[in-house]
Amino acid sequence: MNPKVKGYILGAIAAATYGLNPLFALPLYAEGMDADNVLFYRYLFAVPIMALMIVARGRSFRTEAHLGLPIVLMGIMMALSSLLLFESYTYMDASIASTLLFVYPLMVAVIMAAVYREKITAMTAICMLAALGGIALLFKGPDGATLSVTGTVLVMLSSLSYAIYIVGVNRPGLRQVPTVKLIFYVLVVGAMLFGLKILLSPGASFMAPRHWYMWGCVLALAVLPTVVSFLCTTAAIQYIGPTPTAILGALEPVTAVVIGVAVFSEHLTARDWTGLALIIIAVTLVVGGGSITGNLVRFRKLFPSLRSKKYLRGKK
Repeated sequence: MNPKVKGYILGAIAAATYGLNPLFALPLYAEGMDADNVLFYRYLFAVPIMALMIVARGRSFRTEAHLGLPIVLMGIMMALSSLLLFESYTYMDASIASTLLFVYPLMVAVIMAAVYREKITAMTAICMLAALGGIALLFKGPDGATLSVTGTVLVMLSSLSYAIYIVGVNRPGLRQVPTVKLIFYVLVVGAMLFGLKILLSPGASFMAPRHWYMWGCVLALAVLPTVVSFLCTTAAIQYIGPTPTAILGALEPVTAVVIGVAVFSEHLTARDWTGLALIIIAVTLVVGGGSITGNLVRFRKLFPSLRSKKYLRGKK
């Protein structure tokens, strides 16, 4: 198979599997499990899978001492992002929450500009406004009812935490840590944090899945949106690079929307669809950056202007 085709397939799988979070999380909520317990088991089940992959690849679990604190911080950011997203599912439709989460590339652009002085292009600024417009359309429905303010804030904070994580793992030092090893320790930190939160929260307790299908949902959460998604993302970047892989991330909210409508009977109005489209298009253009501009320029050259045609005739 052509390496580029393989990369696009892997990128699509990575995005689509991450969008499966609501499919397996919502049935666990319906059985009385809270976000802390769902995420604790999700991370806990993913840890040994990652450990086996490290062993299978012949890598060591050891890492440099000075990277310990940065890895812990990245684990906290990832765990916080997961917790805030899963909590938001109790306040709004999962499809809407998953789409709002997809503004994280815009937040990455802002962080890079504010902290690392990277320039925000006119295209990025326009796309930011378009994404905000999409959020505004989602925030208020045709009947005057608005999205939960609490749920919206939770998703935005989840997106910000994930953006910080993306910026952090791409800084010198952590960038040199093998992806499988980094993910392993991020998951270990997350599992410990959720376990401690359950132990220390008043009235909270560990709730093991009671039925076989609940265990299946937990295992599916650990394998598909976690292990498969992370590994396919890494492989896709190696084949086609980070930009096309990130563009394929638009399949995350699309998958969540399809599942929400088809499986959980969530209802989306024309206004909702317009808002979803604005957000996805805006973020895709930001992530695509120069590659999209280059393609547009090449496409434009296929149709020379009238002035160009006259010039060419004059040269003959």
